[in-house]
Amino acid sequence: MTIRPLLIPALTVSLLANAADPGEALYQQRCQVCHQPSGLGVPGVFPPLAGADFLVNQRERSIKALCEGLIGKITVNGLQYSGQMPAQALDDAAVAAVLNYIGTSWGNKLPTFTPQEIAAVRAKTKFPTVEKLFAAMQFAPLPQPPAGYKLRELARLPDGEFGVRMATRDGHLWVLTQTGTVLLLDPRTGALLPVITPADYLDTTRSTQTLGITVGPDARLWLTSNQQLKRENTYPLNEVTIWRTPPVGPDGHPGKPTVWFRTTYPHGGGFTHGISHIAFGPDGLLYLSSGSRTDGGEKSTNHPDSPAGETDLTAAIWRLDPATTPKLEILAHGIRNPYGFAWDPAGNLFTVTNGPDANTPEEMDHILPGHHYGFPYQYSDLPLIPKPYPHTPDAPAGLTFTLPVKNLGPAGGTGLSTFDPHSSPAGTIWCGEDFPEPLRNAFLVTRYGNLLDESKTSLTDAGFDVLAMKLTRTPSGTWTANTTTVLAPLGRPIDAIRTAPGTVLILDYTRPTNMRDGLGWMPGRIIELRKK
Repeated sequence: MTIRPLLIPALTVSLLANAADPGEALYQQRCQVCHQPSGLGVPGVFPPLAGADFLVNQRERSIKALCEGLIGKITVNGLQYSGQMPAQALDDAAVAAVLNYIGTSWGNKLPTFTPQEIAAVRAKTKFPTVEKLFAAMQFAPLPQPPAGYKLRELARLPDGEFGVRMATRDGHLWVLTQTGTVLLLDPRTGALLPVITPADYLDTTRSTQTLGITVGPDARLWLTSNQQLKRENTYPLNEVTIWRTPPVGPDGHPGKPTVWFRTTYPHGGGFTHGISHIAFGPDGLLYLSSGSRTDGGEKSTNHPDSPAGETDLTAAIWRLDPATTPKLEILAHGIRNPYGFAWDPAGNLFTVTNGPDANTPEEMDHILPGHHYGFPYQYSDLPLIPKPYPHTPDAPAGLTFTLPVKNLGPAGGTGLSTFDPHSSPAGTIWCGEDFPEPLRNAFLVTRYGNLLDESKTSLTDAGFDVLAMKLTRTPSGTWTANTTTVLAPLGRPIDAIRTAPGTVLILDYTRPTNMRDGLGWMPGRIIELRKK
């Protein structure tokens, strides 16, 4: 397969042509993951854009933030922020469009931004033209694979589509994007063609995140979505939905998804992780991860979000029977954001979980029915006192916690339970006897990488890699893992699937292979790792 060289994409051509408000579409695609649909950000972590004095008083610096990124301390509405915002791969018209959306939303009344103003400011940045910015955002060379393996680029995600999950059956490969598009791989050309669009099943007027796709034994595609449901004079809800298509035909083209199960709970603002991974277990039942709606059990102060902490539906693993009328069972609680999970050959279910903004290890957990895994009371295997946050709630009397897998190293978080803080473990699969070492009889875990820039001087980044984890059960019933690095660095690897004996596909969300370079979001690629 020949992969064409990357050209400077006419990024806004398709997006601006198809969106009712191109600035809003860009905001949803690029900005709201940090600054939130409400524009309120996350206090102390991601600054607000709604009513932000920074946008008024620092107009040129606001433009530069999109054109070259923003590093260092800033003050917004009296609060100090010291994170890092990467440069965005947007041309002058697109930067103007998204700033005009921000400048006229949530009560903001900023003077109009024009492409000419953006171009004049961009000329003063370290990427003085769009061409130079895009050239800096080319794909990095592929890393060296382990002995006994070969690695190749299989496909590149189309402009504007950020892949989050993959599914495969009968030689077909589908990729779900964060905004709800389902792409089908054309094996002849490597192109990814849309076969389901957001308008086919989602309310495209609402804030949306789609983070799960699988193929059932019934040959249907099953998808998950989260959509904010606003209500007058009260807090919004997070509406979570499991969708399914008719059985997929021989050409791999599914029909339109329809609702199979739907429920709601109070939206939590910046930390509403929603439902994500969906998979069929060895028992034929349907399993889902339901992330937390808080960072660490805090009471939201962001109006209009609900001040509730976690609910019975959040920070949990769900289970449903696909053969009956949907009835939700909560399998386990206390799991903050279990983005990935998989089973070993003995039927043991393991999740990998993203931790809080607090500098605590992230977890791999062995999931048992009815068990609680600590969140928001305990993180990793750390003691309950001192608390990770002043607002950390006290654990209910009599509640016991099941501790995570201990990582014996040498990679990924040696001596921790389980991973380096902020490394964001993501897609997880089991690799069996048909794989050479180091993946033989091991879990493959992708790590998306840090979003919080903890150190501007270390020149290191957590994650951006793929790990192999070989688990051992101790006499006491706990688990340990010997962990090695399989591939590094990668561009925020977010999912992996097995496609043939000794073969996996790995999905990169975007292109930069570290945080420190300050380069932002352009869609990633799919790479194939296979035994020789």
